[in-house]
Amino acid sequence: MPKPFNVQVTREPAGGVSVLQLEGFVDAHTAADFERAIQEEVDAAQVKLIVDGAGLTYISSAGLGVFMGFIEEVRDRGGDIKICSLIPKVRQVFELLGFHKVYEILDDRDAALRRFTEAGSREV
Repeated sequence: MPKPFNVQVTREPAGGVSVLQLEGFVDAHTAADFERAIQEEVDAAQVKLIVDGAGLTYISSAGLGVFMGFIEEVRDRGGDIKICSLIPKVRQVFELLGFHKVYEILDDRDAALRRFTEAGSREV
């Protein structure tokens, strides 16, 4: 039985980075919850975002569309969205669709946090 979708948001004390930890399925039924979580961070001027997909077991085109719907605004505001900790089958979807050319996809949360602190977070 699939896990229900859940998104938890935490803010890292150093560097003003928000981490959105996803669990379960992001599909047409749950993408709005994911979108709302990102929008709340952007509205709060939190534009350094890490999406931790360690618990993400499936993502549909609706979920992928959420990523694309925010990247330009986030980068225009001097931030970025980094993706980490994807299980192999989910990572394969991201790579197959070329997301690795638009987003940094990192192995774990620590690596994503380091990318924000390196060289002034590569002001994008």
